[in-house]
Amino acid sequence: MPVLERAKKKGRKFQNPVETKQAMFGLLFKILKLYKTNKEERIPRHTLGPFHTDASIYDHPPASGLRITWMGHSSMLIEIDGLRVLLDPVWDKRASPVSWAGPKRFFGAPLPLNELPALDVILNSHDHYDHLGAQTIRELSHLPAARNAQWVTSLGVGKRLRCFGVNPEKIAELDWTESLTVAAQKPSSESPTAAELKITALPARHFSGRGMFDRFDTLWSSFVLQGSRHKIYFGADSGLWDGFAEIGRQYGPFDLTMLEVGAFNPLWKSIHMGPDGAAEAFTMMGASGLLMPIHWGLFSLALHAWRQPIERIIELADQSGFKLWSPAPGVPTEVIPGEPHRSPWWRSP
Repeated sequence: MPVLERAKKKGRKFQNPVETKQAMFGLLFKILKLYKTNKEERIPRHTLGPFHTDASIYDHPPASGLRITWMGHSSMLIEIDGLRVLLDPVWDKRASPVSWAGPKRFFGAPLPLNELPALDVILNSHDHYDHLGAQTIRELSHLPAARNAQWVTSLGVGKRLRCFGVNPEKIAELDWTESLTVAAQKPSSESPTAAELKITALPARHFSGRGMFDRFDTLWSSFVLQGSRHKIYFGADSGLWDGFAEIGRQYGPFDLTMLEVGAFNPLWKSIHMGPDGAAEAFTMMGASGLLMPIHWGLFSLALHAWRQPIERIIELADQSGFKLWSPAPGVPTEVIPGEPHRSPWWRSP
């Protein structure tokens, strides 16, 4: 069983927690041929949305203590036990280094950045374009909502944030198994003292980089968010590996486990596990609480039909009996212990 430990390097390159082969140029040509002959509905034929978030909802804390607004893919606003956390914010129109090409959003952001409530934490799991939007960070770093926020990320990603305008004094970089405790900006009406959130970075089986020559230069992580009443796991991007069982043992059980289900293919299953891998990982972690499928529904990043990830994870949940929690984009939704939630927003009109 893999041991959860600090990240290792070979030279200046970070290493995965288990041996992981990456696509070489020969395989890239094979993938390109598959893209050219692919007939799946990778991009929705019909316009999705528009989705709209009523920002006035954030004037009142969630009765349950845990409320999530999923913005699509892996971007979401989490309200947990008195703190607000923005995860992997990408409001950019494309998950790409350029504005005129690359994977384009299926729908606009449900909530404009300038309508975000005051944030306590902005967390970036790694530096890929579909998890760290350059234009998003540039705008967000100057908004009132982020004025007092603590930026938390993986080792080395701080240089990206600084480049995009984030105050270096507000950035905390975590190695695997390292933790940081963040206090709420101000006490809530329910508590005379400021609430706290413990954030722990944990290993994931993936990679990093924003160009041809910087793969593995920065670290990639999954995260545990633990408040006074709730504990959630944000898997970010990862292939399936035995470490999920150890994460469940050491850090679980979780009220909500967020695992990626999209952008998968057998050719790169070591770094993206897809719905079958997510179901297996959830089982390895103990299958307690609710499973939230993330990393789908916003960008075309693989060969599969855009609905296939959610259709398959629903099928697996029904077969296995675990509880799925999947809200509509932009709808602030409370997480109630033991109560599954399935929005049909993605079904054909």
